[in-house]
Amino acid sequence: MKDLGSQIAYWDGVGATKTFTHPVNLSWLAGVSANARVLDYGCGYGRVMAELSERGFSDVSGVDLSPALVERGRQLRPDLRFEVLESPPDLTYASASFDVVLLFAVLTCVPEATAQRALIAELCRVLAPGGLLYVSDLVLQADERNHSRYAAHVQQFGTTYGVFTTDDGAVCRHHDIAELRALLSDFDLVDEHRIEVATMNGHRSQAVQLLGRKR
Repeated sequence: MKDLGSQIAYWDGVGATKTFTHPVNLSWLAGVSANARVLDYGCGYGRVMAELSERGFSDVSGVDLSPALVERGRQLRPDLRFEVLESPPDLTYASASFDVVLLFAVLTCVPEATAQRALIAELCRVLAPGGLLYVSDLVLQADERNHSRYAAHVQQFGTTYGVFTTDDGAVCRHHDIAELRALLSDFDLVDEHRIEVATMNGHRSQAVQLLGRKR
């Protein structure tokens, strides 16, 4: 995945020091067995994995493209299973290997639409029929600072409106909610919830969480 892989230098550098904050709505997982096979795609240093483990989930795995973030996770939680993604979005797991896949603040790091669709298709492949895909990501922001960043990126690079470059060099994307729903059109939408989060650079931003079930 070109647009994801091209940012490994960022995530192995300054990105490996970031704190991630998107909250887990545990009520959405209330009906999921504690023995369910769970994958956190783009797990970073394992924050969400650790929370799920502490809540009783016994079969949690995480994958991330950044060796530095994975090493940070292994140091923090040597009891958890981490794997470095060698060729995102391709996973080494067989089809239907997981009952739940989490995708927290990952699509924002994959600005190109084709790459996003390839990622969702791969996650659909490894999900068992009836499995859950739990997405948490950032939507288009209404403030002038972000409007200016979106417009500048469109003018300079011809990218989709909502793509921008952070002050420390990451290329990110904020989404129209309709874009996210369309991306998950092969799933049955179980629930959707708007939230506010702190970004990795300390700003307050609007986000959305979507829960989809594989048909």
